[in-house]
Amino acid sequence: MGHSYEDGRLNLPFVGIATFGKNPYVSDWSNIDADAAIIGAPFDSGAQYRSGARFGPRSVREASTLFSFGHAGAYDHEDDITYLDNNINIVDMGDADIIHTNTKKSHENIEIAVRAALKSGAIPVTIGGDHSINIPCINAFDDQDEFHIVQIDAHLDFVDERHGVRYGHGNPMRRAAEKKYVRGISQFGIRNVSSTAKSGYEDAKKMGSDILSVRQFRKIGPHAAAKRIPKGRVYVTIDIDAFCPSIAPGTGTPSHGGFLYYDVLELLQELSKNNEVIGIDLVEVAPAYDQTDSTSILAAQVLLNFLGFIFHERSNLKK
Repeated sequence: MGHSYEDGRLNLPFVGIATFGKNPYVSDWSNIDADAAIIGAPFDSGAQYRSGARFGPRSVREASTLFSFGHAGAYDHEDDITYLDNNINIVDMGDADIIHTNTKKSHENIEIAVRAALKSGAIPVTIGGDHSINIPCINAFDDQDEFHIVQIDAHLDFVDERHGVRYGHGNPMRRAAEKKYVRGISQFGIRNVSSTAKSGYEDAKKMGSDILSVRQFRKIGPHAAAKRIPKGRVYVTIDIDAFCPSIAPGTGTPSHGGFLYYDVLELLQELSKNNEVIGIDLVEVAPAYDQTDSTSILAAQVLLNFLGFIFHERSNLKK
């Protein structure tokens, strides 16, 4: 978390440079010393309809300064836990280089950033951008041990190829499922008119997916849903359109009937207790569609709380 005094200067949220949570910016990717590293991936050329997610990283960073007041961590009176205290080191790596219209090169640059975070031992936390940025994020784990993916999303994103497109925001979970080091995918929040035909759902299940709609998720609750996730290493990808547009309208493909805040928060908290989280991305925040900034604030709050849960559980393991 940001500190209230730095060299004797007051560092309030509305002043200074808007890094994520007002944490230090690291421009030298060969010299990262952190528990978690924030990466911006402002790429939205994979979007099929409404663009604008390229401005997501900047907007989520700006919103995150709201939670950067200088107290020593964030005390949660419900849990009686102080999260993200000064023992947790988070840095902001800035953005991967994006070349407009060039998906291949832009994705390669995102992959380079995620690999740099992994090499340093930090958890990569990538802020998109459209959901296609998950593809290079997962590619960066090709020399790591196998893991499971947890996808929180309105859409299945399991299209193999459409009009020759294989690396757009409708394809990432299909590309991930093809990886030998991905053990399976838990796809939660999938609902209504989705981005994938019936054959896509059939393929997903054959390739190891566990699919729950919001209504199915609520019927069993977040704790039971978390138990369906295999124990071990997990990568979590959060599409902001998983949430109801009543609280997250700032996205390219809003889908009514989505999650509310505590649906997802309680899942992430339970998941953090049961699994080792090795990477995160949060995608599809398109701030131009939300004049209130509520979507960006939600995204920042989810990420900060999730990181708090992860590192609290890590500290418990060390005891």
